[in-house]
Amino acid sequence: MNIFPNLQGPKRTAAQAAGVVFIMGSLAWASVPFYDWFCRVTGFGGATNVVAEGSDVVLDQTITIRFDASLERDMPWTFKPEVREMEIRIGETGLAFYEAHNPLDVPIAGTASYNVTPYEAGAFFDKIHCFCFEEQILQPGETVMMPVNFFVDPAIVDDREGQYVHTITLSYTFYEIDLPEEYQQAALTNVAPSAIETQQ
Repeated sequence: MNIFPNLQGPKRTAAQAAGVVFIMGSLAWASVPFYDWFCRVTGFGGATNVVAEGSDVVLDQTITIRFDASLERDMPWTFKPEVREMEIRIGETGLAFYEAHNPLDVPIAGTASYNVTPYEAGAFFDKIHCFCFEEQILQPGETVMMPVNFFVDPAIVDDREGQYVHTITLSYTFYEIDLPEEYQQAALTNVAPSAIETQQ
């Protein structure tokens, strides 16, 4: 089927090439949110699940959770887990904290990406609440403790690969993002963002 019936020779070839570039670009753009959705649903690539509440089944079997923290290059914060590892029962709700500090004299906004390893554990690692769901803004010199509530789905013990997982590592990487407009205005006028919001 000729999708360029009125074009001949080099013009038709150029139009076809442009069409291919457009289609491939569209697929590449669409693949990013699709891949993200696929990872979150299936746990593929170490993506975790998001749930509204904890498990109603808690096993006697335990599993070790390790916590890892890193920063994207040029992110000025310091960032670390409060504890490096904990042992919990499978199905039990765990609570861990990560500490972030802004050493600069200006506010810095950040957001976190995350995954778990081994990758096959992603489908069984359920988050109830996590600081990674929201952008974080730290004021100059501010230090915050950021919580994450989670549990390991008891279904992991019946999974063909998951049953051999005894340690799961939860990793976060923080990277800098643009400050909201009101914070940018505050930086220019030296007025607190709360005062700007009050005036609006």
